[in-house]
Amino acid sequence: MASQSSSAVPALSTSPPGPSAGGFRDVPAPVGAPPPDDLLRVPRGGLGPSGGPKRVIVVGAGMAGLVASFELRRHGHDVVLLEAQDRVGGRVLTLRSFAPGLYAEAGAMRLPRVHELALAYCRLLGLQLRPFVMDNPRALVYVAGRRHVAGDVDRDPALLGFDLAEHERGRTYQQMWDEATREFREAYARDGEAGFAALTARYGDLSIREFLKQRGFSEGAIELYGVMSFRETNMNASVAEQLREVVGRAFLDMHEVVGGMDRLPLGFYHSVADSVRFGAQVHAVTQDSDTVTAHYRTRSGSFSVSGDHLLCTIPLGVLRHLDFRPALSRAKYRAIRELQYNASTKILLQVRSRFWERTDGILGGTTTTDLPIRRLVYPSHSDPEERRGVLLASYTWGQDAIRWAALPEEDRITLALKDVAKIHPQVLEEYEGGASHAWHSDPWAGGAFALFAPGQEAALHSDALRPEGRVYFAGEHCSLWHAWIQGALESGIRAAQQIHRVPVAA
Repeated sequence: MASQSSSAVPALSTSPPGPSAGGFRDVPAPVGAPPPDDLLRVPRGGLGPSGGPKRVIVVGAGMAGLVASFELRRHGHDVVLLEAQDRVGGRVLTLRSFAPGLYAEAGAMRLPRVHELALAYCRLLGLQLRPFVMDNPRALVYVAGRRHVAGDVDRDPALLGFDLAEHERGRTYQQMWDEATREFREAYARDGEAGFAALTARYGDLSIREFLKQRGFSEGAIELYGVMSFRETNMNASVAEQLREVVGRAFLDMHEVVGGMDRLPLGFYHSVADSVRFGAQVHAVTQDSDTVTAHYRTRSGSFSVSGDHLLCTIPLGVLRHLDFRPALSRAKYRAIRELQYNASTKILLQVRSRFWERTDGILGGTTTTDLPIRRLVYPSHSDPEERRGVLLASYTWGQDAIRWAALPEEDRITLALKDVAKIHPQVLEEYEGGASHAWHSDPWAGGAFALFAPGQEAALHSDALRPEGRVYFAGEHCSLWHAWIQGALESGIRAAQQIHRVPVAA
């Protein structure tokens, strides 16, 4: 085995994890998370007992591949990390093509307080966090051509004009949703994960739309919920996905990394940099009883690298194009083929001044619309030294995102600017430039995140993450926290633990 490099890998500590930033340890673990002593000890306490040093090939330098490489390196394993792109982070992508000092997130942009594992690595890597504002009563709602202040809509839901049943009138979409999901929250408070799991097993075959209809929502209330929750294009997804996030409080007390979310993957990268081979596109994996080999291409030719184990962390849409010899199991191929991925597109506008702060008093939060842009997300931080800002002018999922992805980037920006001007006319004078990213069209992603269709959690999840011989799998699609950095980290650590503990043959 090659010797450990001199990269600055933080030393392991045998002390137990301390409290999370902001005193978050009093918050119960999120739904779907493994026991704290199995995961939260890893950033400080390591992967546990080792089966001996190994040579490990990791495919993909997204968050799962980076954390696995980071932890395996800390335990003395010889790691080779193959990344097809010229950057790390995967679907953590901070855009810095704006005016000097400005940046914006094309991918992951927030960390909830219940995602303690992600926060623990932020602390370990010395990253500074600040609040990410989710709800702001001064933000706006633009529906059916009318502009409202969000706080006014909360006080008088009838302002939106949706066709509701008599018993639904005068209630916000959030109040109706809270009533519909009360038994889930009570079961989790009473019985923890076991109580929640029993209910999701009962309702896991339902879509969000079917669940709402079963709970007595009228068509008008379903439309209201879809528009106001940003899930109108995902109403046919499994309701278990949404219940897990809502009951698990994934949208409460958010934080962002100061300086950009890419500082998290870069923090891992700087500790494993000499293990990384950029521009290495893996096209085949072969294995026998003794070794596993990754076959990859670069601009200069074809190469291969062999090791004791291989960890594949790339999204399933990309993984489907890899050749495995011998072939993977039938169940694995079914999971690769069928697991649904959601599309997401972001369109960002640089403006000469943050006019929304001056004219509307908005600092952070989201404006909801029924326009093609769907929602605007305002920066949560106001820099007194910088007048300019970057507005997330459109954040879309599902069919909305696919429609935006079909357009050239210049057209996306032009059309988004037109929609934003209906809400904030000042943007036409203040606009200076823009950028966008469509994850559905990204050849290295093939979608923004895994999203179970009804019944897929029970049918596919265990097969998606199950090892195949010397090949292991990780990525947010191998967790129950789809779309979150936490999910990618959990899956990467689980796979690293499995590899770490395999006994080395005498």
